[in-house]
This record gives sequence, structure tokens and C-alpha cells, in this order.
Amino acid sequence: MSAAPEARRRTRARLLLCGSALSFGLMAVLARGLSRGPGGFTPGQLSVVRFVLGAGVSLLAFRLQPGLYRPSNHRLLISRGLSGGLVVVLYFAALARIPAGEAGLLYNFFPVLATGMSFFTFGERPTVHLWLGLLAATLGVALVLGDGALRVSFGWGEAAALAAAVFAATSANVIRAMRGTDNAPTIFFWFCLAGLPVVLPFALDPWPALGARWLAAGAMALAAFAAQVLMTEAYGVLSVSEAAVWLQLTPIAQYALALPLLGEKPALPALAGTALAVAGVAYGTVRGTRRAGLVAAAAVQPP
Repeated sequence: MSAAPEARRRTRARLLLCGSALSFGLMAVLARGLSRGPGGFTPGQLSVVRFVLGAGVSLLAFRLQPGLYRPSNHRLLISRGLSGGLVVVLYFAALARIPAGEAGLLYNFFPVLATGMSFFTFGERPTVHLWLGLLAATLGVALVLGDGALRVSFGWGEAAALAAAVFAATSANVIRAMRGTDNAPTIFFWFCLAGLPVVLPFALDPWPALGARWLAAGAMALAAFAAQVLMTEAYGVLSVSEAAVWLQLTPIAQYALALPLLGEKPALPALAGTALAVAGVAYGTVRGTRRAGLVAAAAVQPP
């Protein structure tokens, strides 16, 4: 492929990730609002709504565009769904307990983790820059958790967000591996299909009555659909590490949207911590890997 078309493909992929980050931010803020107060959705219920609506929209797309559904690597498709199901329910559990901006920052620690994992899947070898980025990101997270104090507040919400980040890092590498054989809509459909049984046991509480909350839940699921499909499409062009840089727009979008939609105003230390963490992750993901010689000359293959 000549340089000009390749440059256009990469520019398009970066724009897709910008849209994905904004959609992820909107999804998180809506989920945070839906889980607050009496009569709200539980994390498991929000996960079920997200997967059921996502699968329904996917089936409609497959109906309207024959040939769009092209599953190939069923093992990785199922793995993506299982890990993705854990990501969703853990992240929604975090959003139910801590502010959206804080949850987003902790969860978006996954790009550095994904960059480290990519050494084992694609031969992307970490460098000292990755560890410097990790150190800066960790200090930023500590500022947010401690709200500028010397002590650090760490509870179930923070633990759930970090656990979601670990599974999200796994999912990122699985998606990257699959993009050589499966398209983005097919991957998303299996994400919903295989993830639904994972989250169903967490949705056994009484459900909210029909009303405005359900409309907001539908908007949340559609935002999640857009975020996932855009991200998966971009992974077909960009490396794990470069995609991670653009996804750092997600916590910024969450903080920006949480203020007008939820009234959550971050303190100055939290803003400083967010800036430091985003800068650390961006630096670590840009400079943190070097393609091994043999791998650089070969196309990415599923592990």
C-alpha cells in the first residue's frame, strides 16, 4: 500500500478512536446517573441492558447488510465476550460507588497494561519509557485517590475499576489479534452474545419500573455500542500502543461530561492527578514499545 492511502487509513482510525473515547465517556456518565438513588439500575442490570440492546442492533445491521456477519476465529470471539463481560460488570460496579471521572481514570489505566501484554502477543517489547510512564500514571492515580492528601482512599469502587482495567487490557489484545480475521460488527456481536451469560447472575434484583430511566438506559447502551464498534474498527489499523494514546481522551471526556450531567465537580488535586496520569499513560504507550525485528517485518497474526 502506498504512503498516501495508508496515511488516510491511519488518520481515519485516529478519528474513530476520538469518537470512541467520547462515546465511552457518555456511556459512563449515563451509567453513573442511572445507578444513583432509589429505584436505580444495579451494575448487573445495566450490563444486561447494554448487551441485549447491543446484540439486537447488531442483528438488525446483519439483516440490513447481508454478508456483514463473518465469524472466523470462534475461540477468540468467545474469549473476547467472556473477558468483556467481566469488564462491563466490574466497571458499572465501580461507577455505582465512585464518581464517574475517578472511575474513568482508574479504568483507563488499561492501555499501559495492554501495552505490556502486547509483548507476549505481538512482540511489542517494553522499554524504560514504559516504566517511566507507569510511574507518572501511578502518581497521578494516587493524587486522585488521595484528593491531594498524603493518605489514599481505596475501597470496593476503586478495586472494581482497576480489576476492570486488567480484563480490558486482555480484551484489547484479543481484539487486535482478531482484526486480521474478523470485522468489527462481528466481534461486537460476539462480545454481547458471550458476555451476556457472565453478567446475568448479577441482574437478579428487582428491576426499575418502566419510565424515563429506561430511555436513559437505552441511550447508555447505544453510546456503548458506538464506542465499541469504533474502537474495534480502529484496532484493525493501529497498534495496541498507538490506540491506547487516543483512548486517553476517555477520562477527560468523563470529567467534562460529569460536571453538566451529574454535577460532579472535581477538586484541583483530582484534575492535576488526571493530567499527570493521562500524560504518563500517553508517554508510556507512545515510547513504551519497540517492534521486534522479525515481528516488524511480518503482518500481525492471531496468537
